[in-house]
Amino acid sequence: MNVIAPLLVKDLPLFLDFGLSIGAVTLLLALLYDSLVGDPRWLPHPVIGIGRLITFLEKKLYPASAGSTYVTTGAGNRSAFLRGTVLSVATVAVTFAIAALVMSVIHLTGFGELAGSAPTLPALLGKLAAAILLGIAFAGRCLAEAALEIKGLLEQGDLAEARRKLSWIVGRDTMNLGEGEIVRATVETVAENTVDGITSPLFYALLLGVPGAYAYKAVNTLDSMIGYRNDRYLWFGRFAARLDDAANYIPARLTGLSMVLAATLMGFPFKRMIATWREDARRHPSPNSGIPESVMAGALGVQLGGLNTYQGRPSHRATMGQPLVTLEARHIGQAVQVMALTTAIFAFAGSAILIGLGKWL
Repeated sequence: MNVIAPLLVKDLPLFLDFGLSIGAVTLLLALLYDSLVGDPRWLPHPVIGIGRLITFLEKKLYPASAGSTYVTTGAGNRSAFLRGTVLSVATVAVTFAIAALVMSVIHLTGFGELAGSAPTLPALLGKLAAAILLGIAFAGRCLAEAALEIKGLLEQGDLAEARRKLSWIVGRDTMNLGEGEIVRATVETVAENTVDGITSPLFYALLLGVPGAYAYKAVNTLDSMIGYRNDRYLWFGRFAARLDDAANYIPARLTGLSMVLAATLMGFPFKRMIATWREDARRHPSPNSGIPESVMAGALGVQLGGLNTYQGRPSHRATMGQPLVTLEARHIGQAVQVMALTTAIFAFAGSAILIGLGKWL
């Protein structure tokens, strides 16, 4: 993993730092914040602001009345694609700039500046603020809590409530799912969001500090809002979808390696995970999501993928893994454990690189 930002900003004057680099302690404190605090409901999440920006720009660039017009002709397709590209670039740029501005304010006020071998209290408070801002970009605790709540409901036999809670974290229809399908959907989203919600923002934080993590969150939010293959968004959201694929390409593969190591340390069969990754990941419609999902399937000895329904429309996904055991609620708990250890391994590797570059704080 190449860490760019610490090399770029190492000798920059304070006012030009923009928070484009972090230290190992800041990174670990950010993960600690996420694990202990997560996303409190009373605290507005920055992703909500990103979503509102996307909605605002979409209304300006691609009003609802234009949706059917731009997809009927070649010229319309090009126009929709261009408009979607402008929206995507603007959203990422604005998000990055705001995060960089916030970090610059912290530095310009004296917070975050470490002088010599005796850090001042304001400097340490600045690092703590950076850690909190970065921790908010991670979704580990939120994902684990949601998954384990569904696990508990299944163990209590409350399928109706489990279906309802599942609908909060997946896009597929959930109202008619049985226990096995609820487990499958939950395990799949835990595996996929290990990348989207944890390791990818962590990866970009290593490259470009807090602004890098939030720029990635903007990319991911764009894909979730406009990266659809329907009549309205097929062309308008195409750039956003491809940008998300590109942004996750390296993190997904590094996460796959970390997940294999994590699951191996937990006692799951190494060879089966590698074989499932090699054979099944490429059959997933996403060039990235198939990696963590196939590794998770191989680790747990279950089969993921299959038939899903979205707004009443069936969609068949290639299966991953062999159904060596029946999907049960316990597999959700195992998936969360794999996710947690994968995060720890990924963070340890990143911290080691930062320390090697002399970036302790």
